[in-house]
Amino acid sequence: MNEQYSPTGFRVLPTIVKNLLIINVLMFLATFTLRKFNIDLNDILGLHFFKASGFRPYQIVTYMFMHGNFEHLFFNMFALWMFGANMENIWGPKRFLLFYLVCGIGAGLCQEGVQYIQYATQLAGYESVDLGGNMILSMDRYLNMMTTVGASGAIYGLLLAFGMMFPNSMIYLYFFIPLKAKWFVIGYAIIELASGFIGGGNIAHFAHLGGMLFGLILILHWKKKGSLYS
Repeated sequence: MNEQYSPTGFRVLPTIVKNLLIINVLMFLATFTLRKFNIDLNDILGLHFFKASGFRPYQIVTYMFMHGNFEHLFFNMFALWMFGANMENIWGPKRFLLFYLVCGIGAGLCQEGVQYIQYATQLAGYESVDLGGNMILSMDRYLNMMTTVGASGAIYGLLLAFGMMFPNSMIYLYFFIPLKAKWFVIGYAIIELASGFIGGGNIAHFAHLGGMLFGLILILHWKKKGSLYS
């Protein structure tokens, strides 16, 4: 069945995007509610570094439904609706969900790889980490702090897909600066790459790039098979 976009079939809030929005908001509300009972969902469902005692395999999926604060949730969900609705209308629900999950899982795997490089080059062999100010943590406790949450990796995959499918569509940066989608995507990729190497902050820049990379691989695979729209 051909699931290409048609103006008459366009839905402002298609099924998978709507359900992803609901799930992410519910998980965010649950996170803050359960904290009152000393239950940290971000610790349970966030993606821990695989050498930490808190790591569980299911976290490679669940982490993308968790968010650290309202701003993090809002901008991810706004981008999910903005770019995801177009892509689901083109691909249909099944293909869109597959793409979203592949990008999110791929982003998590890339983040794990980057964290392993950091561990192998800076931390391996030590039993504790001195954070300064008389604050010394055991290695396992420090590794358990290397936790990733958020849908950003999957969202960056959707951003890449939108840029590839609608390269000349206009995106309004900060709501009033017009920019073609292809330049918007390229610019964001460059910023993320530079930010990843510069370091600092608490943002998983290489996870964002990982989502774009896995999205690119999947789109090129579908193009090669001639099944990008079906």
